[in-house]
Amino acid sequence: MKKTFSIILFFILLTFSLLNINSCGSREDTVSCFPDSPISVNLNLNLATYNSLNFVGQPIYIDEQQSGTRGLIVVRTSDSPASFKVYDRNAPHLCPDANTTLEIKDNISIVCPKDNAAWILITGQPTAISSVPPKTYFWNYDPATKNLNLYN
Repeated sequence: MKKTFSIILFFILLTFSLLNINSCGSREDTVSCFPDSPISVNLNLNLATYNSLNFVGQPIYIDEQQSGTRGLIVVRTSDSPASFKVYDRNAPHLCPDANTTLEIKDNISIVCPKDNAAWILITGQPTAISSVPPKTYFWNYDPATKNLNLYN
């Protein structure tokens, strides 16, 4: 009886271990080697540094503490109600290296310099090379104080 119980317990543990290993190996929204870091940034849009975010389609780079491993791209996508997109600057389809930091091109697209993968800035929709959209983060905006909080 003990032997049968031990064998069953062993197979249950083995099954759960294999499921755990496989679930950590991939992500649906990025490649498995995409860095995971805390995002917690507060922006006061009354300040000149962030004034561009008061206008639709005017993106800025954020390279502050707790803004990811390579920073963020933030863009206002609509005025009423205020809406934003917050993108990670790591290419979502490639493991990070020297040429995989996403860049804004002509204020209309996001481009990966390594392979020229491209996405629409306002929506994040892929347009070339990659079928994976850029990693996005949550945001909260208080229109009374013009404070924009970015987080994951």
